Amino acid sequence: MNTTIYDVAKEAGVSMATVSRVVNGNPNVKPATRKKVLEAIERLGYRPNAVARGLASKKTTTVGVIIPDISSIFFAELARGIEDIATMYKYNIILSNSDQNKEKEIHLLNTMLGKQVDGIVFMGGKITEEHVEEFKRSPVPVVLAATLEKGQEIPSVNIDYQKAAYELVTEFINKGHKKIGLVSGPLEDPINGEEKFLGYRKALEDAGMQVNEDCVAIGDYTYDSGIEAMEGFLELSEKPTAIFAGTDEMALGVIHAAQDNGFNVPEDFEVVGFDNTRLATMVRPTLSTVVQPMYDIGAVAMRLLTKLMNKETVEDQTVVLPHRLQHRNSTMHNEE
Repeated sequence: MNTTIYDVAKEAGVSMATVSRVVNGNPNVKPATRKKVLEAIERLGYRPNAVARGLASKKTTTVGVIIPDISSIFFAELARGIEDIATMYKYNIILSNSDQNKEKEIHLLNTMLGKQVDGIVFMGGKITEEHVEEFKRSPVPVVLAATLEKGQEIPSVNIDYQKAAYELVTEFINKGHKKIGLVSGPLEDPINGEEKFLGYRKALEDAGMQVNEDCVAIGDYTYDSGIEAMEGFLELSEKPTAIFAGTDEMALGVIHAAQDNGFNVPEDFEVVGFDNTRLATMVRPTLSTVVQPMYDIGAVAMRLLTKLMNKETVEDQTVVLPHRLQHRNSTMHNEE
């Protein structure tokens, strides 16, 4: 049988209110009484019911986290950052996978709210009007992590994806590359499609170059789509000599497809990825990539959420963290 607060009160010879005060850390309890209650709790193995306490205090110290896919290295780093800060501030997290499916995202949001969470960290692909309405209607704060929402009405933590793409394509141009390939995520994806594509296009235009449609392949973030994209590039009479892949996983596909067809990276094709996941150091040659600090994005998003949950003043709800280009062996002139 579960031990109840009533059993502890009886064992310690005090009122249930006194036990409640001890459990909730209320200082208005005599040290001798507190000791007696704690000993009774120890003897009986009493565990306070977090849900019942939540109903009484209107706080469950639980945070809902909605991410696309915990099995991905990319999202796992983010979840770890969220979890570490949550633990530091004594919050538990409930983690759900949404598979970037709108109906599932909105259903999970409402399920989390039904579980009386105190706040939500949300990571998704395309944020629609419907999402924004749901976030605004939420009785608890919502923070977006590595997720763009055009109107910037919802607190968020990101890097400047467009600027990062612009910088790395500009670096290719400065090295003398005339044809630069892009392996993009679906263009309707605000980050992996739109922002990175805009950075790519702007870098070319600023250098007086045009976007060549043959040099843009649309993948789906996966290794296989990177292979497919590179195989398409290899069929061109004028092949791109440098390739920017929107994710590290697609970049690995690009490198392996080049190698399988008898080409060398970086001598024949320079390749840069995006995210700096652990994959970047597991491939040969090691992958030059944009460092998107996923752990930090998760940690900062969770810290921002704790401030909002505690009604602390937040100066800027739209946080942009720094990024950098990490040079490794998939590009020439390794600067390590």
